[in-house]
Amino acid sequence: MSDHFPVVIHHNPDCGTSRNVVAFVEACGYAPVIVRYLETGWTRPQLLALFAAAGATPRHMLRDKHELAAALAHADDAAILEAMLEHPILVNRPIVATPKGIRLCRPSETVFAILDRRPEDPLFREDGEAVVFPETGV
Repeated sequence: MSDHFPVVIHHNPDCGTSRNVVAFVEACGYAPVIVRYLETGWTRPQLLALFAAAGATPRHMLRDKHELAAALAHADDAAILEAMLEHPILVNRPIVATPKGIRLCRPSETVFAILDRRPEDPLFREDGEAVVFPETGV
C-alpha cells in the first residue's frame, strides 16, 4: 500500500518528536524509508533541495536549541548551511517527504497534513497528550 505513496523520514532516534512521527506514519499503514542523517550526514544539494521544497531557509531549519547554534545567532544562511554540513545535528528534525510535500514535523502531528490517510486507532504525542486532528476535532 505504501509503495504508491512513499514516505521518507529524516530521523534522529534520540528525539522523542522524531520517534513519534515514525510511529504516527507507521500507524497510518506506511512503511517509511528512514534516513538516519546523523549517521549518513547531509550533502549541500540534499539540504538545498529539502529546504527549497519545504519553503524554508537554513535559519528556519536550524535546531537552535543545540549548543553549537548559539555561534550562528548572527550568521547568514550560507554560514548556517556550512555549519549544518559540518554538524548534521544542527538540522532540526524530523523532516518528512511525501508526494504531498516536505516539511519539518514539529509538533509531531503536523505530519498528517502530508499523508493521504489517518490511523484507525487513537494516537498520543510524546508528552502523552492525545492527537487531535484540526479539521475534525477528534
